Amino acid sequence: MINGFRITTPDNQEIKFEFYLDAAPVTSKAFVDILPFKRTFYHARVSGQEIWIDNVPQLDIIQENASVFTEPGEVVLGPAKPIRTKTANCFGIYYGDGKGLDACNIFARVVESDKQKLVDLGNKIWREGCMELTITEL
Repeated sequence: MINGFRITTPDNQEIKFEFYLDAAPVTSKAFVDILPFKRTFYHARVSGQEIWIDNVPQLDIIQENASVFTEPGEVVLGPAKPIRTKTANCFGIYYGDGKGLDACNIFARVVESDKQKLVDLGNKIWREGCMELTITEL
């Protein structure tokens, strides 16, 4: 099993993340199976210091390690089930304080040495607008 993924920016900066393999093994494996992909990320309006997309490649997963409360640096994915989930098919990366609109699977976190790079990326997207990012396996 792959232990994590990376984000690559248009200027080739990389930010690495590690999976919560014990707490979210199903989500972690399903996420690996859709890699690589490239999407335009936006800054959240309501949920706090988060960059996100609502068009992650389709994943049919259940809730696991799900919460609306996250720590800075954590990564979330909205499960398809239960059907009522408002965040289905959403993928978000919190670079600071935040609270989700509905429970998402918390399945990864930024590696300690890349925390500041993530904060800088989040602030850049907040100030300058959306950015296309590439997500690949480590």
